[in-house]
Parts: sequence; structure tokens; C-alpha cells
Amino acid sequence: MSVSKDVSFADAISSKEFRFFWFSELLNRPIATVSGERLGKLSDLVFHLREPYPGAVGIYMEHGWGKPTEFIPWEKVVDVGKKTVVVQPPEGAVTYPPFVDQPGWILINEHLMGRTILDTDGRRVEVVNDVQLLESRARLIIIHVDVSFNGFLRKWGLGGLRWIADKFIPWRYVQPFSLEDAVKTDTVSLSVTKEQAMELPGEDLADVLEMLSGEEQEAFFSALDPEKAAESLLHAEPRAKRQLIEDLPKERAQVILAELSIPQLADLFSVLPHDDVTELMQLLPEESAKRIRQLLSEQEARARDFMSSDYLVFKPGTTVGEALQTIRKSGLDPDTISYIYVVSEAGQLVGVVDLRELVLAPDDAHLDDVMASSVVAAEEDKSREDLEEIFAKYRYRMLPVVDGQDHLLGAIRYSDLMQPEHEKT
Repeated sequence: MSVSKDVSFADAISSKEFRFFWFSELLNRPIATVSGERLGKLSDLVFHLREPYPGAVGIYMEHGWGKPTEFIPWEKVVDVGKKTVVVQPPEGAVTYPPFVDQPGWILINEHLMGRTILDTDGRRVEVVNDVQLLESRARLIIIHVDVSFNGFLRKWGLGGLRWIADKFIPWRYVQPFSLEDAVKTDTVSLSVTKEQAMELPGEDLADVLEMLSGEEQEAFFSALDPEKAAESLLHAEPRAKRQLIEDLPKERAQVILAELSIPQLADLFSVLPHDDVTELMQLLPEESAKRIRQLLSEQEARARDFMSSDYLVFKPGTTVGEALQTIRKSGLDPDTISYIYVVSEAGQLVGVVDLRELVLAPDDAHLDDVMASSVVAAEEDKSREDLEEIFAKYRYRMLPVVDGQDHLLGAIRYSDLMQPEHEKT
């Protein structure tokens, strides 16, 4: 006896023959026939996902002790009593048939209780602690979910305690984004309606996408308009970006990419597999694709590509006075000299001296007496991202570059690599 499509909450209330139930109070309630024969217990309630409110289609009943489950159609329910659910006995059989899932069906305990949901303020992630049901005219419909602590208490049989006000969210705000996908995956993750999602910041949408998996994630992403989809894609973690792009239809991908700037596209493509990048490039204007390739090429550059020859090298036995005199005669721009490097006879990097410490050291001291022998250096094949991490961690103004045998090859200045964001192409 499922709810017809035109049944509304107001219609049910106007009948003046209605009762409210909490699912937590019905869960595990004994089920008996009108003659008093005990059949089992209510393990779940099965609803048909229809608008505006899902209607009950039956009871999922368990017996325990390894006995098979049974499905009691809702039209067989006589009364949902305070202590026992009364049903008609099965016709022409000893037991009801086993439960067999059907398209469009949803189980409250299996698919709703404990699921995450975006609160109606559009930011906090809440948990469904209970579901409120309305019985009217022999029909049972879902009308609210409760995300308050009171719902949690009811789940554990402590419904008599009320610590805070109930916090209800109407069912119309927590419908799945795609009923087809919900049925296909046999799971339901709740979220706000599509209209409400359009109001969320991209960071929040990205967080939601990362919580979902598989087809649920795909359904959520497909419900967003191109602008919001692009915004959430930018803020998603690399793994989520790859998942979302992987199965994106070509037409949908093209309109989403059109919402992104050239630098944003380059950042997105930098975390995608090569084959995906190749396909997506074909959806862009040639001039845009060319600029993106240039940016990606720069991002793929290695330490050797950023090296400068504007640095000074000395042997360990050089005195401080000799080093200072060489620096004064070098003609190098003072802004380019932050450190001097000390190398062995074989050209291996063995130490570094900060120019400020050099000026304060005695002239007759040798460089191997004042140098720091624990040198942070970058190997020549380090990526730009690796180099940026080193600069961010150590705050050095220059970074030496070495090969696999620690031979000094060059140096990278901070200002040459870490450009201000507004100066990047």
C-alpha cells in the first residue's frame, strides 16, 4: 500500500486520523498475527522512493537463530501498536516470502540510519540519528530525519531523556541527488537538494565529493551546474579529481573546462593521467591548449633547468679574508650572493657559509672552520614541486644543485623559482 504521488503531508494531517512514529521505537518490535501468534521482529521498514514522500511497501522481518528473513507487504499490516506490530497471517503458506529488493526501494535502517547529511545551513556534516514517520489512512510515509542528540538517545532506548531540542530536517531537503543511482548502488547517501547545493562554497562541495565514493560521487557531481562543478573540482584532492574526470562525458567535460582559467586548467591537468590529459586537450581551443602545454612543461622542469651560474665556490683551505676579497672583485650583484659554497678537490660539495657569518669571521680563519658541513642540496632531477617544498621548509635564499655523487652543478635562487602568485603566467 504505497503512497501515491499526489499525497502530501498536509493531506495526511487534514484527515485527523494520523499517528507519528520514530523508526528507532519500531526497530526490533515484535510482530504477531491477529490471533496472537508470534512471527518475529521488525528489523527494517521498506519504502518506495516517490515524491513528495516515500511510502511504506513492507516490513523486513527477522526470526533469529539462523532462520531466513521474511517480507511482509504493508497491506498485510493491521496495526502498529505500542508494543507489537499486528499483521494478517500469510495466505496459503506457513511463512511470508523472503525479502527480494526491487528498483526504487529503500530500507530505513540499512540505507538511512547513521548516514551523513549536509545540514540545511549548507556547511556542517550531520548524521541521521532517527527517522520520523507518519501513519495516515493505512499509509506510512517518511516526513523528517532527526540529527539531534535526542535521536541518538532514542536509538539506544533512552527516548525518555531529552537534553536538547529536537533537530528535524524535512524529507524534501534530504532526497538523494539521483534516485536511479541510489537504486543502482543499493545505497543512499543523503545530501541537500540540488538548489541548496548551488549555494555552497566550492571548498564545502569538494569535501562532500571526497566523502562519497563510486556512483554516489558521480551522481552528486552530475547534479551541479558547470560553474559549481568547476569550482568544486578545483578544491578537490588529486585522487578525487582523477575519479571525477575519469568517467566524465565529453560534452559535460567541455562545459566544465570552459569555466576554468588557463592556470587552473594547468593545475588540474598536472594531477591527471597522461591519456586523460590528451583527451581533454582536444576539447579546448588550440591557443588555450598551447598555453597549457607551456605551463605543464614548466611544471615538469627539473632542478637542472632552474640552475644559475651566479654563485661562488671556494676550497676548504681558503681564508675568510681571501674569500671576501674574491667576492668584492667578482662584480656579482649583491642580491645574488647569499651563500658561498665549499667544494673538495674533486668538486664535491662539502660545506656552505652564510655571507653574513663570513663578514663577521676573522680574516685568518679558514672556510672549513666556519662552514656548515651539513648542507641541504637538491639533486639535479628534483621536480619544481620538490624544490618549492624545500624552499618553503628551510627558508633558504639559495639552494645548491648536485648530481648523484654530490658534485656541485649550480645553484637556484629563491626569487627565480618562487614567483609571487600574481606574476605567474
